Amino acid sequence: MKPGLIREFLDERNVIAVVGVSRDPNKYGHRVYRDLKEAGYKVYPVNPNAEEILGERCYPDLGFLPVKPDVVDIVVPPKVTEEIVKTCKELGITKVWMQPGSESKGTINFCKENAMDCISGLCIMVERRRLDEHR
Repeated sequence: MKPGLIREFLDERNVIAVVGVSRDPNKYGHRVYRDLKEAGYKVYPVNPNAEEILGERCYPDLGFLPVKPDVVDIVVPPKVTEEIVKTCKELGITKVWMQPGSESKGTINFCKENAMDCISGLCIMVERRRLDEHR
């Protein structure tokens, strides 16, 4: 991973879409979304099976968002991640964060082959808190 990439992804000016947000507050996708929202990021929830999360409209797909996000955080199984990274490429989104368990070698390679910055194997919540401690 290139130096400074995490800081680049977590720039407070970035708009972040969390794909795989859950209505269940105990699920990881819900916790990630809530953490970013509470930290002050402009964050959009994406889940085709939910209409609203934490009082915010939930979008069925990245293509339905009112703005193109700077970062897409993925919290879904690897098979679904394959489709999401393809959608990111089609939409011109170049920053993809794959939460632990959502990545695969194929999706990581796809990002590299398509000049997309990719972070995997790290939790966005943990890294955000770590950065906050050093500010």
